[in-house]
Parts: sequence; structure tokens; C-alpha cells
Amino acid sequence: MLGGMRRLAVPVLVVLSLAACDSGPGDSGADAPSASPSSSDPGSDDYVVLAGEQSVMVRIDAGDGDAPELYTLSCPHEGDVFTTSSTLPDADAACAHLGALTDPFAELPGDQTCTQVYGGSQTALIAGNWAGEDVRLELSRTDGCRIAQWDRLAPLLPVDVG
Repeated sequence: MLGGMRRLAVPVLVVLSLAACDSGPGDSGADAPSASPSSSDPGSDDYVVLAGEQSVMVRIDAGDGDAPELYTLSCPHEGDVFTTSSTLPDADAACAHLGALTDPFAELPGDQTCTQVYGGSQTALIAGNWAGEDVRLELSRTDGCRIAQWDRLAPLLPVDVG
């Protein structure tokens, strides 16, 4: 019973915490120097580490001026089966996809050479806990490396990039 209550409380706490952090219109975070999306302040730590071994919050800014979309994904691992609790569309597929990746939230190497191809103004922030490790990954589509990183995590990013 306590586990079920905890699972229900996590998405509520995340949404409330993120709502308090929203910087409002006009803050695109486009000047963020990192290889990732923007939170209300790209350098801040205003994210929530979700309870559970494999739970993340996803904040997606489609770059169209609309408010960012917020999702949660929790993938408790029971044996070889993922059980999901999530607001992310197609959470089962996202959990299975992440489970098949080695180090899905790895940062890009700092010395990597990337093609100078612009993929769009979309950004995302993924924060939480995965496989016992804290996660905070900012994503963007500003060059070939970052586009490939975005595409690798596409099941977590339900936004039209076409």
C-alpha cells in the first residue's frame, strides 16, 4: 500500500515543483552553453530527483513559444519486466527503450567534433534517478551530435520536430 501511495505522490510532487520553477514566457534558455535543454535557468538545480530507482521528469520546450510540456516516467524494474507509472505517452515503450540502452543519459564528450547542422529550437531537460544514479541532462538540436543524442532518446521526447 505504501508503495502505491508513493507512486501516486511522485508525479504530483514533480508537477507542483516544476510549476513553481517555471520562469514564464520569453525565457528560452537559448544562450545555454551546455549540450542540452533549458530549465528556467540553465545553470540552476531546480529539478526534482524522483523517488525510485528508475524515475525521471521530462520537460520539453517545443521552441514554438508555447509553455513547456512536463512528463514523468517511472520504470520500476521487477526481474526482467518493467512496470510503468507515468504521464509520458507510451511509457512502456520508453521504459523498454531506455532499458536496452547502455548509459542512456550520458553527457556528450567535451572533445567530440560535431557537424554544424541546426535541427531546430526544441530543448528538453531530463532529471531524476536512473539505475541508482542522479540524472540531469539538457538536450537541444543545435548541431549533429546533439540531434543524434535527441534522436537516441526520442521515446522520451513526444514533440514534433518536423
